[in-house]
Amino acid sequence: MTKVFALVDCNNFYVSCERVFNPGLAGKPVIVLSNNDGCAVARSNEAKALGFRFGVPAFEIQALIKAHDIQVYSSNYALYGDMSRRVMETLARFAPEMEIYSIDEAFLDLSEWARDDLAAYGRRIRSAVQQWTGIPVSVGIAETKTLAKIANRLAKRSEQTGGVLDLIAFSDRDRALAEVEVDDVWGIGRRYAEFLNRNGILNARQLRDADRDFIRGRMGVMGTRILQELMGFCCYPLEENPPVKKGITVSRSFKAEIESPAQLGEAVATYVSRGAEKLRRENVAAGVLMVFVMTNRFKQERCYCNLETIRLPVPTSDTAELIRYAGEGLRAIYRRGYRYKRAGVMFKDLVSAGPIQAGLFDGRDRLRSKKLMQVLDRVNTRMGAGTLLYAAAGLGKGQDWRTAFKKRSPAYTTNWAQLPTAA
Repeated sequence: MTKVFALVDCNNFYVSCERVFNPGLAGKPVIVLSNNDGCAVARSNEAKALGFRFGVPAFEIQALIKAHDIQVYSSNYALYGDMSRRVMETLARFAPEMEIYSIDEAFLDLSEWARDDLAAYGRRIRSAVQQWTGIPVSVGIAETKTLAKIANRLAKRSEQTGGVLDLIAFSDRDRALAEVEVDDVWGIGRRYAEFLNRNGILNARQLRDADRDFIRGRMGVMGTRILQELMGFCCYPLEENPPVKKGITVSRSFKAEIESPAQLGEAVATYVSRGAEKLRRENVAAGVLMVFVMTNRFKQERCYCNLETIRLPVPTSDTAELIRYAGEGLRAIYRRGYRYKRAGVMFKDLVSAGPIQAGLFDGRDRLRSKKLMQVLDRVNTRMGAGTLLYAAAGLGKGQDWRTAFKKRSPAYTTNWAQLPTAA
């Protein structure tokens, strides 16, 4: 059977999520900011046309925001995560196999429809996602994942495609590949792009036609696979069950520098709670917990950073247990006299949360712990994040470490109190 892949990518995803619940934003320039309202991490097409760069600090563009009446929003990750789930559930109806590649991208296996009008099927997918979720998407179709990525990029660029491009049926593939710069090819990072450009390889077509031995000698097996994919030979199948992550990290910069060990402890406990939720969602447990703190790295005269590594006696995803160990780690690295700008936790040595070998002197009731965490997650999922939390994370007063979201929209889909209402 001929392999056929479709890459479905949400257009300006964060902005599109905001527009679903605020239709008045349609046609207006919109940007979404990162944590602490620091940088522009999403831009509508209208904002891009005005020259707003990805990652530009918000304080540098205040005059432009005012001059062009730019609509500015803080990141609303609860909303974006839930909308992503709805998009992925919709896409799963259109293919027997699917790989969720990121929060706003998924690969579909359309091999069963190889003899059909793939562009028409892509338009069906696009229409259904728009109708059922309100999110506009682009669809790129090809024989390999790398080519599907390219097809998707071209579909977004050209209005003539209507958001869908079947590269298999495209009459002039050479011209299409020539329009894609080499650093936009899936798998080509900045260093490899610089190397290829120095050697006269500037676009995807030139890379496809490059000498295989030359590419293999400089880029190894990965480079050879990229060439094969560009020639239409599938080297990367769908990953329906991605391998267990090597680690999970939760860290934030504080909106204001803090010195209080109590506030620092609340921040670390909050990050542990979020990380533990991710562990349980992935059905894994951590064997190693790492805690780190750092001051403002731009203030060199009083710079301090440190990290404590704790090897856990038994791999766990229990929030209370992890908070206790994190507290011990924080006390080991905390130094008075410094004003801290960032802290975080890292979970390493992840193992399946199935049967876990207990320690000889482990007195913790693991079955009770598991049931308690299930209740905690169920309540927070149903009633909204943070409905139940550990006191170590603080009660919300005087928490200067909390990430600032001054322009965040309501949690339309995950909080009953913030449901949209019709006037």
